[in-house]
Amino acid sequence: MSITFCPSCGSKKLKKVRRNLVEECQGQTYVVPRLEFHECPDCGEKIYGPEAMRRIEAVSPAFKERSALIQR
Repeated sequence: MSITFCPSCGSKKLKKVRRNLVEECQGQTYVVPRLEFHECPDCGEKIYGPEAMRRIEAVSPAFKERSALIQR
């Protein structure tokens, strides 16, 4: 994935980072360890590639509920 500017603010300072992503969804905190994504130091926007999204979907409560509905 090649991103050259932030889609939110237009900054060209995007940085590729790898760190634990800690988020909250529906009152539940979840962690994606050592996730690689792009982040804008100017506005904080995070841009996730396909592999990062698969890892987020695997642990996020929001996607677990959607999977349960689809499987019914």
